[in-house]
Amino acid sequence: MLFWQEKPAFGLTSKDVNVLTNAQDYRTQLLNLIADAKTRIYITALYLQDDEAGREVLEALHNASLANPALEVKVLVDFHRAQRGLIGAEKSDGNASLYCDYLEKFKSNVQVFGVPVKAKELFGVLHLKGFVIDDTLLYSGASLNNVYLQHSDRYRLDRYFLITQKGLCDSVIDFIESKLLSSVAVPRIDTRPLKRLIDFKLEQKQLMRDLKAASYKSAEQASNNALNIRLFLGLGRRHNELNRMIKALFDTTERELVLYTPYFNFPAPLMRSLRRLLKQGKHITIVVGDKTANDFYMPPSEPFSKIGALPYLYETILHKFVKTQKRHIDNGNLNVYLWKHDNNSFHLKGICADRSKHLLSGHNLNPRAWGLDIENGILIEDPEQTIMQAIDNEKHEILKHCRRLTGPDDLETMEDYPQPVKKLLGQAKRVKVDFIIKRFI
Repeated sequence: MLFWQEKPAFGLTSKDVNVLTNAQDYRTQLLNLIADAKTRIYITALYLQDDEAGREVLEALHNASLANPALEVKVLVDFHRAQRGLIGAEKSDGNASLYCDYLEKFKSNVQVFGVPVKAKELFGVLHLKGFVIDDTLLYSGASLNNVYLQHSDRYRLDRYFLITQKGLCDSVIDFIESKLLSSVAVPRIDTRPLKRLIDFKLEQKQLMRDLKAASYKSAEQASNNALNIRLFLGLGRRHNELNRMIKALFDTTERELVLYTPYFNFPAPLMRSLRRLLKQGKHITIVVGDKTANDFYMPPSEPFSKIGALPYLYETILHKFVKTQKRHIDNGNLNVYLWKHDNNSFHLKGICADRSKHLLSGHNLNPRAWGLDIENGILIEDPEQTIMQAIDNEKHEILKHCRRLTGPDDLETMEDYPQPVKKLLGQAKRVKVDFIIKRFI
């Protein structure tokens, strides 16, 4: 028995799982679920942006609350991210101004809270995913803004699962209420004056300690279903339940492992496991975004910003991996796909092991997710492969915009990069800070 199977799972049937494959359907389903909500809406996301799509969602929440005053509507976003503007923008109160303005305008029962995972955003953010609406969990790595919801032509592709399971939803809400909203360190950020971290600094430190020891409640009794689902939580490098489960998925793979990650920068323990699996002859598929499909990418025609060097740094890490593992690419055991579709971006993450275990998560499979951000994930075990057709269909749609790498020559190198990027990455490597940077991205 694998360690995660020691706690009871929530039972599912194949009818309880619906896999969406595009951002437009995600937006439509979210708005429909909000409009039809009867008892509760709990939204947890990195951010709800002050743009057309973000305002559309927030207005829908307020309207649902006004139409049904008994409806519980609570939104949790990252405390720091909510109170700053976009990168490069002028200093402002950020998205929190929108939350305050809408509460004053609608005077509904919608409540927006800020979760300060660390004292500074650089060192960790709220990266919990999942929207509970009545007894349905809409689970995606996507946040709420124009590009994630494809409000216009551009989109940022993610994974989108609708799972109907009351016990699972109750567990998510129990965690939010008992571990987050019960803390003084998780204040309302939709009322002025906005709280400052200094106002609850000691409580924030206690919240961190509590979260590192926390976990989701499992099912009250073992499920008799073949199709099961479990919730996992992770924060910090030690005693991290989600990291432990991810590592176990890698290490117990018997035949095939499929990985989705937007940023190619695996933590050292996962990279060691990958190399070992390849040596054992296991089949590995990795789907990653092209550097131009990275959400930090800036075309050379635009003014250069240091953050725009990140996609190139990821590509250098990928280039090194492809070069060292070329023999496995040649023999067909390793398939690395680069996703690119016009000027859209790629934000998928997750694992499929042996066509029977499926991890959905906001976890980017990178060092930042491994040790800094608070993450969650849901593991679906499907030994009879009852939802495999939907998983295969999702993969088919993703691969439509992918090209398979045949070797390192399929990727650009430092010599091909714009001069500002080349200079910055060269400086970082010379003073050996590139190693430190990789731990924060």
